[in-house]
Amino acid sequence: MFRRSRPFVAAGLTCLALTLAACGSGSGSGSSSSNGGKIKVGLITKTDTNPYFVKMKQGAEQAAKSEGVSLMTAAGKFDGDNSGQVTALENMVAAGVKGVLITPSDSKAIVPAIQKARAKGVLVIALDTPLEPQSAADALFATDNEKAGELIGAYAKAAMAGRQAKIATMDLAPGVSVGVQRHNGFVKGFGVSDSDPSIVCSQDTGGDQAKGQAAMETCLQKSPDINLVYAINEPAALGAYTAIKAKGREKDVMIVAIDGGCSGVQAVKDGRIAATAQQYPLKMAADGVKAVAAYGKTGTKASGYTDTGVNLITDHPQTGIDAKDTGFGLQNCWG
Repeated sequence: MFRRSRPFVAAGLTCLALTLAACGSGSGSGSSSSNGGKIKVGLITKTDTNPYFVKMKQGAEQAAKSEGVSLMTAAGKFDGDNSGQVTALENMVAAGVKGVLITPSDSKAIVPAIQKARAKGVLVIALDTPLEPQSAADALFATDNEKAGELIGAYAKAAMAGRQAKIATMDLAPGVSVGVQRHNGFVKGFGVSDSDPSIVCSQDTGGDQAKGQAAMETCLQKSPDINLVYAINEPAALGAYTAIKAKGREKDVMIVAIDGGCSGVQAVKDGRIAATAQQYPLKMAADGVKAVAAYGKTGTKASGYTDTGVNLITDHPQTGIDAKDTGFGLQNCWG
């Protein structure tokens, strides 16, 4: 899942380096590791203020409390700060964590540090974003991004009700796996290929609202008759909506997106976005903490890929397409 850069709170890494034990959570005697102390679990996110990762941290904290383990957290200075994540990982390993949950900022560059951690017996679980290769971590807990794309593609196809589609895709950036998977899922779900003439414009947005608006303005200049927009995430979708509304076409252009953040679900409820595919960062982190706790107690390691779920959210369901309404979406959103 693509995440935008946010400000960094420096205390996170300082706490790890200097007073790691004070960063823990959990109460009571807790679960014990082989050395007699409480099992320690590390969580490293891309940033620590992005609402998606705030919700992820919340899930980890809740699970740590219920499992009676100690949670240590850190984040990069920005989305893409590999060196900050490497430092956090090394500090956590030195502090004796049994396992680390990580949303890698750089899926390739972090691999050598993860290999060193695993060689010391640390369980490493990637959350949200797979490593390259995926097998570089013991396990991956994440949304099936291609499935998310397929859901909104199938929904859009049904909602078009046989009308000729003129599609604009608001994509992420070249070569970024999450963006590629979501885009491919959308075209598959809609039943077309990238070379199909119904796709009249494709622009990269970086998942950013302002860039989404600019990209949509470009597409509308190229093809004023666009009637369907796929967006990599809800900020890009809302940027596209602003450009569409400025042309007075908000009533006849359908927008579909992926993420399920609270502002995005609200936009579905308000009618600015027709549907979104919701993912669950809280569950990713909670399940990850439970897996590390189980490893500490039994020695059994989590492995492979665990799909943490995705639901189509819309208040205008289509026959044959499974969906939840915005009431459900708002109860389970993040941000």
